[in-house]
Amino acid sequence: MSRIGKKPIPVPKGVTITVEPGAVEVKGPKGQLKQAHPAGINFELADGQLHAKRSTDDPSLAKFHGLARSLVANAVTGVTDGFKRELDIVGVGYRAELKGKQVIMALGYSHAVVFDIPNGIEIAIDKQTHLTVTGVDRQLVGQVAANLRRLRQPDPYKQKGVRYTGEVLKKKAGKTGAK
Repeated sequence: MSRIGKKPIPVPKGVTITVEPGAVEVKGPKGQLKQAHPAGINFELADGQLHAKRSTDDPSLAKFHGLARSLVANAVTGVTDGFKRELDIVGVGYRAELKGKQVIMALGYSHAVVFDIPNGIEIAIDKQTHLTVTGVDRQLVGQVAANLRRLRQPDPYKQKGVRYTGEVLKKKAGKTGAK
């Protein structure tokens, strides 16, 4: 049996969970999420805890046990606390500004890069070079942060670009001149 799948999910106060066939709906103070789960994995709500159970001991089903439990646990955490990813923009003249539901970035190209913010995501910009991506869906927050980073990946030579806060880059030495 899966070690992660056996762990119960504690349900905090203010969170309501509705177990449906094929999905679990989680509502909390920050929003609501509906998380689908594979057939054969069932969830039971008992004593303020949510338990993931397998319908059979089929080995092909066992690999989804821990995954389904983790996805629902992330949904519970998302509607109570939310998730956050932080990015830094490094480079001379590199900056970002927020206009409505768009982030307009100057990243060293001949044109400004416009990034549309998806529903359920909030982006805050500090000092034009620090972005904070927040939301209730962990997968969506991570994907939006990755898409922002992909607009100008960090350069290994000059270390310029969009990077996660705290990301350590390996700096490469440039060409050595002919002597």
